[in-house]
Amino acid sequence: MPLYEHVYLARQDLSAQQVEELTTQYKGVIEQMGGSVTKVESWGVKTLTYRINKNRKAHFTLLNIDAPAAAVTEVERQQRINEDVLRSLTIKVHELEEGPSAMMRKSDRDDRDRDRRPGDRGDRGDRGDRRPRDRDSRPPREDRNVEATASEE
Repeated sequence: MPLYEHVYLARQDLSAQQVEELTTQYKGVIEQMGGSVTKVESWGVKTLTYRINKNRKAHFTLLNIDAPAAAVTEVERQQRINEDVLRSLTIKVHELEEGPSAMMRKSDRDDRDRDRRPGDRGDRGDRGDRRPRDRDSRPPREDRNVEATASEE
């Protein structure tokens, strides 16, 4: 069966328990249609980049799904009908991630960021020195004009 990663956003004014009920409802639909949900991750309430239906925040939930396409289509149809679901996104993948997703590993990234000094942008690669050259290393203005006039002759 095909593998999918499905993320949906629920309104911010729902309680965590209501979001869990929505998740179990969608999980039940998938299981009724012959599929299975291998992993469920609640990412919590996060701030949206832009407002969606007057909501500035939303509950984010990830479902790793192993199910036929008809089951995923039915879940998406039910989410479009439900007013509590703001957005959803389903992506077909070759294999499902083992362990925590990238959103749950964010704390690892924060730990690495604390080790750096303020203003340090990390490894810059092979960009070389990008600082402007010293003004003292350039020839004085008079010399440059002399060279220009000498070459014109």
